[in-house]
Amino acid sequence: MPGANRDLLVLTDAGQLSPAALERELLFLDSVLFHVENWEAFSIANEVIDINRRKIVRKTFLIQKILSERKVKSFVFVSNKN
Repeated sequence: MPGANRDLLVLTDAGQLSPAALERELLFLDSVLFHVENWEAFSIANEVIDINRRKIVRKTFLIQKILSERKVKSFVFVSNKN
């Protein structure tokens, strides 16, 4: 939800923005991040490397299933596709 409590590091030229303009920019940034920070986007941007099975999982529903499991398995890694 927009306005959620989050930690962001925002670098600006403080002399260029008034406090009101900075607040507008932060609200805009928050609204943009709200739409891209979700489980589906995370699953699309990442893959799971399972060393135990010697597989790389790229299907979004399988990534979500693996990462939702309660017990953390050894040698299973999340890797960003970027």
